[in-house]
Parts: sequence; structure tokens; C-alpha cells
Amino acid sequence: MVLPVRDRLPTRRTAWVNHLLLLANLVAFVAFHPWATTDECEQYAFFLEYAAIPAEINQGEPLDAAEVAQATPPECAIEPVVDKPVYLAIFTAMFMHAGWWHLLGNLLFLWIFGDNVEDRLGHLRYLGFYLISGALATVVFVVPAGDAAVTLVGASGAIAAILGAYFVMFPRSRITVIVLPLWFLPFRLPAFLVLGFWLLTQLAQVEVGGMAGGGVAYLAHAAGFIVGLLGALLFARRRPRLA
Repeated sequence: MVLPVRDRLPTRRTAWVNHLLLLANLVAFVAFHPWATTDECEQYAFFLEYAAIPAEINQGEPLDAAEVAQATPPECAIEPVVDKPVYLAIFTAMFMHAGWWHLLGNLLFLWIFGDNVEDRLGHLRYLGFYLISGALATVVFVVPAGDAAVTLVGASGAIAAILGAYFVMFPRSRITVIVLPLWFLPFRLPAFLVLGFWLLTQLAQVEVGGMAGGGVAYLAHAAGFIVGLLGALLFARRRPRLA
């Protein structure tokens, strides 16, 4: 596992939006996720309420009682969320995470790469880029999933788009990475190599394990990266040439 730990690319302005996104993901997890409980049924109820669920989005309505019963353990008598705004869940799911490691891993990537992308795009365009790219990554995962009642949470699709944008905007930026378990031997590698390798691992996981091998939405990751890459090519503000 190759884990980035920092880049050395300075920014011209404070990345206020990126800081707020980091804070929003942390606060949403602490405030809403039942992270302090070991009750499996409570965990299932949380995900059914806030996650993006392919069956709901493709059908345009929340899961009914029979579908909820089929998607949860028999010992969990969970009531369906009849008034759930299923399309809004595409966005709320982006601020929910499955656990602390899921959250902290996403925040690490957002912290390292988001500030420079915001610096290039500007504050408001960066916010729109983040939200729209994350939504598109979710849709790419949801549509082929059909009536599956799997739950999708996490900022990974949006953050993958940030990686794709960084890949285009700063390909030669040097990224300090560690290769687990050799955490004591950091390497400095160009961004195009680090992020290109990351994309290849996501595509390989889709090929080997399917859309969500091991409970991870690799297809959403790959889709987010490609959306971000294309978005950066189309809309990124280019630096003026020196005379």
C-alpha cells in the first residue's frame, strides 16, 4: 500500500473551502454516525437513512419494508425511512463514513491534494467541482447496480476527482509517500506517478473484485478520478504565460 503523507507545493491563498470540507466531514461523522456503539442494528439503520442506495435512486423512492428486511440481518427490526429524499442522499452520503479509518484516510488525501486544486480553481469553483464530481462518481456506481440495496457512503468519489484534477494540474509536484509496512522509508515521487498508480490499483480492483470488492466502491473511485481529470482539462484556470 502506497500512502501519500505530504506534498511541497505552496499555495497563493488560504484554502478556506478545503478546510471547511475537512471540518464538515469530521463534524458529520462525530455528530451523526453511531461510532460509539457496537450495536449492529443501529449501524444498519444509520446507513439506510443517510447512504446513497442504488435501488432507491434508480427507482426514485425509498426502500419498502420488504426490501429493508431483505437488506438487513433478520434480528434487526428496522423500519423503512419512508420520507427519505433519495436524490439528496447522493450528497448527504458524501459526508458520511463507515468508520474512523475510512474517515481519516479520506481526510488525509483531501488535506494533501485539495488545497492546491482550490488554489488553481478558486474557492467557489472548487466547491462546485467537489460536489458535482462526487455526485457524478456516485451516479456512475449507482446506475449499473440496478436494484441492489447496498449502501454507499464516503467522500471518496469527490476526493478521487480532486486527485484527478491534481494529476492534470500539477503532474510534476513531488509527493512524499510511504510504502507500508516500510513506513520508516519515505520516498519523494512525482504526482503523475503516485496518482497514476493509485488509479491503476482502483481499476485493477474493479476488474478483480467487481464494482465494490471487499465492500469498497472501487468503481466510484475510478469514476471520480476520471471525472476530475476531464473537469480539470476542460475548466481549470490556466496560469498566464510570461512574456
